[in-house]
Amino acid sequence: MFAKRLKQLRKQRKLTMQEVADYVGVAKSTYAGYESGYRQPTLESIHTISRKLRTSADYLLGLTDYPEPTAELNHNAKEYLNYEQLHWDGVPLEKDDLDLIRILLERVIRDRNLPKDE
Repeated sequence: MFAKRLKQLRKQRKLTMQEVADYVGVAKSTYAGYESGYRQPTLESIHTISRKLRTSADYLLGLTDYPEPTAELNHNAKEYLNYEQLHWDGVPLEKDDLDLIRILLERVIRDRNLPKDE
């Protein structure tokens, strides 16, 4: 299950094996072994891989069926809006939608920092 989920998430996140291997600090062949099930990563490597794939180690290990991490929420809206699978009540948000939201939020922040007339 680990190898299958690892490969599936990497592809969903549009990452190459080399990108994930570099992030983890292992050779591409080592990482390929993780995806094929030939090799088993250390616990530290699993944790690092889960951060890169924006999931939980529990999901990778088959302890939950929910790929979205819940323990470590990212509260930076700017980073959150870069996530490809955002939706509003089940309706997927397209790149253009997210661009508009970013523009709106930038305007809110800019206006908040303007001097107030008294």
